[in-house]
Amino acid sequence: MSTASSDFAAVGTGYAAYSRGGRGRLRHDITARRVLAELGDRPARILDVGCGDGEMVLRLAAVGHQVTGVEKSPGMLASAAERVAATPEIAERVTLTEGDIHHLPYDDGAFDAVVCHGVVMYLPDSVAPVAHLARLVAPGGILSILTKNALAVGMREALSGDYAAARAQIESRQAVSVGNLGIVTRGDTPAHLDQLAEANGLRPLPWQGVRIFHDHLTDWAPSEEEYQAALEAEWVASSRDPYRWLGRLVHTVARREATS
Repeated sequence: MSTASSDFAAVGTGYAAYSRGGRGRLRHDITARRVLAELGDRPARILDVGCGDGEMVLRLAAVGHQVTGVEKSPGMLASAAERVAATPEIAERVTLTEGDIHHLPYDDGAFDAVVCHGVVMYLPDSVAPVAHLARLVAPGGILSILTKNALAVGMREALSGDYAAARAQIESRQAVSVGNLGIVTRGDTPAHLDQLAEANGLRPLPWQGVRIFHDHLTDWAPSEEEYQAALEAEWVASSRDPYRWLGRLVHTVARREATS
């Protein structure tokens, strides 16, 4: 979850609160469910680029995968290390390292899955980042990218009652706005991300819209029963038209064909 110029440790407390809240849980639960479904049952070598405080690292390692987390922010990386240390039963399956999406010191095809969630929205464009990530995907492996959905600009603002901002974004189709953490974010379309995957030798799989019905509920603190019901509604909508087009986030998955 790092940018080229920002240390996300400065917003680490806010991000941790977001991850624990209903909206953050929806993001993590939906993307993790999809990634795990694509991986199948066998243990995989996974790279999480921009791993933040380790949320996805912990989820993937907990079910038996070998996970390498890369994070540019020293503060966020320290938070991830603390969380891993607090879960010793998975520690031997986790490697954490400081690094940047543009300088990933791994061989081509080194990982069965490369996940990059909540990162490229903070970067100037997606072309080079997707190329850097795609080269690391092994034959039969997947690339999972979660970023801001440029197709749904203005939805959060309108549902939150900020109609002037919503109108301005909708009329201009401006995908740049300030995100939850107070940092400017940039959007991508699913078609663009799929085109980039194809250009780098991967086959796009069906994409998902994430946080369709609950994105504007910034203080949403549901009971566990309410949350589980909301999660299942979001899950079924995430892969179906027209609902997925309105998700605040877009989750694209692409696979490198297995060699014969």
